[in-house]
Amino acid sequence: MKKNFSFEFIYQIFSLLIIIIIVHAAYVAVIRPNAEAELEQQAAQINIDKDYVPKRSIYVLIRDYEQEACFILMFWALCIMAFKVVNLLRERSLLEKDLLHAKEGIKFLPQDTRELTRQIQNLPEDEQNYLLPRALNVALHRFSSTQNIQDVSSATTNVCESESERLDSELSIIRYITWAIPSIGFLGTVRGIGDALGQAHKAVEGDIAGVTESLGVAFNSTLIALCISIVLMFIVHQLQLLQERFILDTQNYCNNNLIRHLQVS
Repeated sequence: MKKNFSFEFIYQIFSLLIIIIIVHAAYVAVIRPNAEAELEQQAAQINIDKDYVPKRSIYVLIRDYEQEACFILMFWALCIMAFKVVNLLRERSLLEKDLLHAKEGIKFLPQDTRELTRQIQNLPEDEQNYLLPRALNVALHRFSSTQNIQDVSSATTNVCESESERLDSELSIIRYITWAIPSIGFLGTVRGIGDALGQAHKAVEGDIAGVTESLGVAFNSTLIALCISIVLMFIVHQLQLLQERFILDTQNYCNNNLIRHLQVS
């Protein structure tokens, strides 16, 4: 478990660094130059035709630093969730295997637990740290020591509940990111409104170009941040649903393939 945690931490750090480099390069090379060209073209059209209504450009919507930070956090959260989904699918693959060879009508006695434990220990070392083998090992050890089927059921339930709490706690970084993205958008709103107020004297003189540009920064940053947050929250809830279903399926596996076959001699 410690090894997996260390690998996941390193993965998160390197993925963040790579995302920062890629997103910033895209902004410097593509997004900001196109946005500046679009704004210059719109300004020229307005000077020619006072009734000209500028069209919204995606480059202008996402050109500011707040939107760049929001996209970096969004892609980072997606990478973290992708890592968790891959690990979850690997663990779910064990649910399709008959680890105990529990045929219909067969009964497991306390003296059979050593052989059953040996079957689980034959799994690869990485797979032995998955939830299902750990739950089965705890159940078999409890049955061997207490010979009480109710205690076995309680033991497997406790293992699954503790794993559920661990998985939920590991989502805290993703929840923080989904909270931080709208906050960054609101910071852009405050910055834009502050810049607009700083140019209020120009608006009084009839030059409203600076004020409108600053207000555009304010509203665009909030719009993009909220849209990203909505998408991320949906994906987070889907991931949480997958984790909860995995825990329930593991409990059902233990009940159907082990607990209901147990018999006290």
